[in-house]
Amino acid sequence: MIDWRLLERKLGGQLQLQLQLPLAGARSTPLAGGDINLAFRLDCGSQRFFVKLNRADRESMFAAEHAGLEAIRNSHAVRVPEVYMTGNDGKYAYLVMEYIDLGGLLDHDRLAQALAAMHGCVQPSFGFHCDNYIGSTAQVNRLTTDWVKFWRQQRLEFQLELARRNGIAARLIDRGFRLAGSLTQFFTTYQPRASLLHGDLWSGNWGFDHVGNPVVYDPACYYGDHEADLAMMELFGSPGAQFFARYRECFPIDAGYAERRDLYNLYHLLNHANLFGGSYAGQAQQVTDRLLAHIN
Repeated sequence: MIDWRLLERKLGGQLQLQLQLPLAGARSTPLAGGDINLAFRLDCGSQRFFVKLNRADRESMFAAEHAGLEAIRNSHAVRVPEVYMTGNDGKYAYLVMEYIDLGGLLDHDRLAQALAAMHGCVQPSFGFHCDNYIGSTAQVNRLTTDWVKFWRQQRLEFQLELARRNGIAARLIDRGFRLAGSLTQFFTTYQPRASLLHGDLWSGNWGFDHVGNPVVYDPACYYGDHEADLAMMELFGSPGAQFFARYRECFPIDAGYAERRDLYNLYHLLNHANLFGGSYAGQAQQVTDRLLAHIN
């Protein structure tokens, strides 16, 4: 059972020292949503903060999220919450961020422009300067100049090995490894750039503030093919045709995207199968079979 009053006093006091602001007595309001962390709003006088909690040994997960938010902030392309502190009190790990009121008018043109600008931030290698997490699953981001190798080893095969250990159907694993060994066939004429990606851009991880600025949060950042972010935006909710039309004007999308969309979303379906079970393994099997049908 969480002692909310104790947490209020601890975090309120630490924020007062960190920000050098005269914060009044802290009050917490638990927030709904999220399968991985507990979340609440912390009100300290006129200041409001968004706080995530997890077990103390999950502090590295919040440190990685902080690194991803800072990478996106430094792109100067799209708004992200400011991070004030991370740490643990011996019992809970915590991440304290700016609280942003969402629910502004949807402006998919601005969202498309912002994400295209973020994807326009490129570097020579695929990967990231640190490993991080996709949900609560470790996500390896070793730097490499070979995108196909990166996606094979650090995305698909990583999840397939987890699936094997989790006892997921052997047919999916065997056919998944066959697909992973044939990835070059999806990149015969297309060579992606290493773009800054959010990494987990489903519809629950983007929104608009009260003046209509696009906001993204809960990243799993790395540098990779910009199509991977776009694919995820179509997996669990989609911003719609207007968004993609405007995005194409800012950052062209290769004609082979329709096939690679399944390839990129297979990673997330496998991760959901490993995290939550249920029907996700069946969905991953269907996508794998569809992709294998394209292989000579």
